[in-house]
Amino acid sequence: MSSDIRNDIREHMEVIGADGVHVGTVDAVDGDRIKLTKKDSSAGYDQETHAGHHHYLSVGLVADIEGDQVRLSANGANAAELFIEEE
Repeated sequence: MSSDIRNDIREHMEVIGADGVHVGTVDAVDGDRIKLTKKDSSAGYDQETHAGHHHYLSVGLVADIEGDQVRLSANGANAAELFIEEE
C-alpha cells in the first residue's frame, strides 16, 4: 500500500466498518475526505437525517484497503456517527 492511502481509494469501492458492516460506496476522494454515494446515505441509518445527500468520512479512519473494499478502523455504527454532512 502506498504511503498516501488516498491514491489507493477508487470510485465504487465498498466502504466497510471494522466489523464488516457495509457503511457506503466511494463516490470520490475529496482532499482528506471520502465522499460516499447518495444511494447509500440512508442504508441502515436514520432515514430522515441521512437520506438524499452525500456524506463524507475522514481518510484517517481507513485501516486498510482489501481488494475492492475500504476497511475502516471504526465499526459500522461508529463510522455512521462520524459522517460529515454535505455542505
